[in-house]
Amino acid sequence: MAVTLKDVAVLAGVSRSAVSRTFTEGASVSKKTRDKVMQAATELGYSPNALASSLTTGRTKMIGLVSNNFHNPVFLEVFDLFTRGLQERGLRPLLVNLTDGTDPEASVRMLRQYSVDGVIVASSTLPPGFAKAFRDARVPVVHSFGRHSDSPSVDILGIDNIAAGRLAARTLIDRGYTKVGFLGGPQAATSTQDREKGFLSELAQHANVTATSSFADNYSFDAGRTEMRRLLKDTPAQAYFCGDDVLSIGALSALQSAGLDVPSDVGLIGLNDMEMAGWDNIDLTTIHNPFSEIISASIDRVAALISDNDLTPQARLFDCSVVERGTLKARKA
Repeated sequence: MAVTLKDVAVLAGVSRSAVSRTFTEGASVSKKTRDKVMQAATELGYSPNALASSLTTGRTKMIGLVSNNFHNPVFLEVFDLFTRGLQERGLRPLLVNLTDGTDPEASVRMLRQYSVDGVIVASSTLPPGFAKAFRDARVPVVHSFGRHSDSPSVDILGIDNIAAGRLAARTLIDRGYTKVGFLGGPQAATSTQDREKGFLSELAQHANVTATSSFADNYSFDAGRTEMRRLLKDTPAQAYFCGDDVLSIGALSALQSAGLDVPSDVGLIGLNDMEMAGWDNIDLTTIHNPFSEIISASIDRVAALISDNDLTPQARLFDCSVVERGTLKARKA
């Protein structure tokens, strides 16, 4: 039979309330009593019931982790960092897949059914209003990788996608490319719009450079490969800024299948610096997205909001940088 709180109390020689306080975060209990309870619990193999504890504290320690792009392998890295980071904080991640539905009201209802203490929206494609629906429902929420705003309605943490687009453009200009292309993800995604905007605005300052834009159906390998194969039916650009690493890897596959060499025939630069981008057979030059710092800060912020959900929403930007690998030709001397 399962070991109960009463069993621990009897072995430790204390009251059941003393055992309960020992396993309740922030509750007052003497060191002597705590040591006796912990020793008895270890001997009996007792672990407190999380559900029963939530009834006492009013907190489930459950955090809804919401995303909508499970086709992109970069999110395996993102989810790994999020789940480990939450668990290290004593929080429990509840992963929600919105690939086939992005109705914010339905998501609010579903996560309320699980009595989550807070929500992290981990997406660069969901609109700003999606996370706001949780705040309107008085659910502590953070939007990681969301669109930057100077007056955010919810807490937003991520890179400046417009600045990332400018950085990609400068990188191609520094290497002497004069005919370049933007290969983005879904055209309706704010991340695609902002990366393209920054890219084209920087190129507009260079009269000798021409640029085109095209868009893949989603942020996936197959979508990137399909779009590059379409582009190859005409004369391709000298180099492309692909608005995501997995699009870049799909584009790389299409170029190689067409018998073209990267970077001698066509150059590529991606964005995210996912682990796969550094594999020897890919060796993708890309823009580093500091996932670890964004995720750690997101967890800190949702924990703060759980304690005080009236904190003023903030938008926090993180710096990105170019990671030099092998899919662009060398910088001009």
